Amino acid sequence: MGFLQDFSSPLAEGFSRLSLASQIGVGFVGFLSLAVFLNVLQQALFRNPNEPPVVFHWLPFIGSTITYGMDPPRFFKENRAKYGDCFTFILLGKKTTVYVGTQGNDFILNGKIKDVCAEEIYTVLTTPVFGKDVVYDCPNSKLMEQKKFMKIALTTEAFRSYVPIISDEVTSYFKRSPDFKGKSGIVNIPPKMAQITIFTASHALQGKEIRDKFDETLADLYHDLDMGFSPINFMLHWAPLPWNRRRDHAQRTVAKIYMDTIKARRARGETNSQDIMWHLMNSTYKNGVKVPDHEVAHMMIALLMAGQHSSSSTSSWIMLRLASRPDIMEALYQEQIQNLGADLPPLTYEDLAKLPLNQAIVKETLRLHAPIHSIMRAVKQPMPVPGTKYVIPTNHVLLAAPGVSASDPQYFPEPDLWEPRRWDKESPLAPTIVRNETAEEEEEKIDYGYGLVSKGAGSPYIPFGAGRHRCIGEQFANVQLQTIVAMVVRMFKFRNVDGSDKVIGTDYASLFSRPLEPANIYWERRD
Repeated sequence: MGFLQDFSSPLAEGFSRLSLASQIGVGFVGFLSLAVFLNVLQQALFRNPNEPPVVFHWLPFIGSTITYGMDPPRFFKENRAKYGDCFTFILLGKKTTVYVGTQGNDFILNGKIKDVCAEEIYTVLTTPVFGKDVVYDCPNSKLMEQKKFMKIALTTEAFRSYVPIISDEVTSYFKRSPDFKGKSGIVNIPPKMAQITIFTASHALQGKEIRDKFDETLADLYHDLDMGFSPINFMLHWAPLPWNRRRDHAQRTVAKIYMDTIKARRARGETNSQDIMWHLMNSTYKNGVKVPDHEVAHMMIALLMAGQHSSSSTSSWIMLRLASRPDIMEALYQEQIQNLGADLPPLTYEDLAKLPLNQAIVKETLRLHAPIHSIMRAVKQPMPVPGTKYVIPTNHVLLAAPGVSASDPQYFPEPDLWEPRRWDKESPLAPTIVRNETAEEEEEKIDYGYGLVSKGAGSPYIPFGAGRHRCIGEQFANVQLQTIVAMVVRMFKFRNVDGSDKVIGTDYASLFSRPLEPANIYWERRD
């Protein structure tokens, strides 16, 4: 006892001589050390055998937030190797259970509405971006009706009319863009693809009247909307942060454009328009309520925005991949000459089916660069995991990562290799889902209220999600991307600035992964 007194007295005396700020600092370090110790002790001694294993972490609340946020695909892969397909990590204080692989995809994405809920997770992100009373800011049954309204713009007949529109927009963009003057140059390609995708989508899906209101400045507002999906906004969506102020300004500006257009159309008494805005203005919910004008405007934002982040990102990755593989870009050009004619006639919807390599470019890029790396669901009631002793409690969030199965060597030989020709069933790199030609036909169909769709989660390749929240714009995205690629290939040759075959890294700052910028390529006009 005397020893302790002899030892502690100098410590106490030394502590008392410190300044107040220093005393607070020492106290904080002590508190943090104790918190770390207790956190590690709890992980070592109190593991629940009926819940998935928890990824080891030093700091309480922070957990694995930083390592996950820096590189989600790597985080999933490394922890799958340690803990198996199902594991839990701490994301800003929330227990988040990841279940990867085809079984995990099916368990989460095809979960029953009584078991899992997307609205509780995403409304804090989507409502400030899209607006009130649409998408996740309304009951699921109403969202299904809204999807049904918007499917009028996603028919084969509509796609047939879209290809010439998209082709003309691409050609016009490169003619007027100051970054593509002359015979060759260097350009940061992602911002250009973001503008091209917004121009092509607005014209095709929403008509010339809306397209004419969009210029490069307005297209950039959609980037500000996109940044509203920053992961930190799960907690700070309300905060007066710079990107939230830009998000709110962009939402008000774009919504006003749609509202002004709706009012002008009503004032003119239009009855013969057949575009999506006219269709929504004249739609009625099952309960007899006509769709209010503000919901029309917000659905118009959602329709354009829902595909913008994914198409913008995917088209940028395609261009960067082609710059790393000029041989593939030349093969695409030769494919058009051989299958469409040496004079390269105006592109049609039917022409896209004659360009299998062009189709494979989109497929392979979506496989390696899935725009959404994490799909989350709130757990509504305890969910037993089939084939295990685990039960996921209601204080967890479920997370599906379809990109994990899309890069699994079990299904895709040499999975990290970008090789579009793997989608030829004769290729030695062909995935099992290509070799099994009947897989698509055998896929179970279901109607969630907006028409029959494939449940989809049985496949390792589901870049557009699965279940009731599967992206309804999947077919449009394919038509849009294939048309953009075909037209770019007609006009340009690309290569990396340094002549290498390297590809730039990925930016995970938003929920939607995209190339790190600047992502420069060297372009050269074809003769």
